[in-house]
Amino acid sequence: MQSVDRAVSLLQALAAHGPSGLTDLAAGVRIHKATAFRLLATLEARGLVQQDGDRGRYRLGPSAGQLAAGAAGAHDVAVLCRPLCAQLAAEVGDTVNLVVSDGAQITTVDQATGSAIVASTDYVGRRGPLHATAAGKVFLAEWPAQQVADLCDIGLERFTEHTLVDLAALSADLEQVRARGWAVAQEEHEAGLVVVGAPVRGADGSAVAALTVGGPTYRMTAEALPVIADRLLETAARASWRLGAVKPG
Repeated sequence: MQSVDRAVSLLQALAAHGPSGLTDLAAGVRIHKATAFRLLATLEARGLVQQDGDRGRYRLGPSAGQLAAGAAGAHDVAVLCRPLCAQLAAEVGDTVNLVVSDGAQITTVDQATGSAIVASTDYVGRRGPLHATAAGKVFLAEWPAQQVADLCDIGLERFTEHTLVDLAALSADLEQVRARGWAVAQEEHEAGLVVVGAPVRGADGSAVAALTVGGPTYRMTAEALPVIADRLLETAARASWRLGAVKPG
């Protein structure tokens, strides 16, 4: 049973920290390098881990992704991501939401609040539009162009003077999302609220959820957004590893 426990610890370390070398993995789970090497070889044979090159770092393999896919429901995603959301909220001070989509709207399934006195809270269970929210744009950025056009043909509701309601403006914004890896909604759904969002990817690489950080305009400034977005992207990548996604590169 000790070998099973150690093997699971190695998998958990890879899920939490992403691709890692043998030395770091052995030190992280407090076992000898030779023991770690043998266990990793067994896990690699079963497809649970894979190695980059002959002496490269280890990462979760496709079989780990298949196992994670069984836990990819909204509730399970929330449980897996909750510690990361809490850590991010503590670091940035603002509210962090975990959001899923049913293809027509988004729904907030979990939330972590930071230390800020002025914050947006009580979003769990709340639904929202795709085109006017940072989380919604994360999902829309993966849609084919024609599907986005069809959505615009149906008609996009205007929530504030900043809401993007025509195809050209929305398509240009989604192109920026794809280019930089994160989305932003600047007072597009609620006046005074700015939100940034990044995808949480499953084993197949598609976005199964979105992580967002939101706060008032006076904190979410043009200077602050890239810094917050960088932390958000790091957290979303770690959440993706927990769901079996493989870090690009």
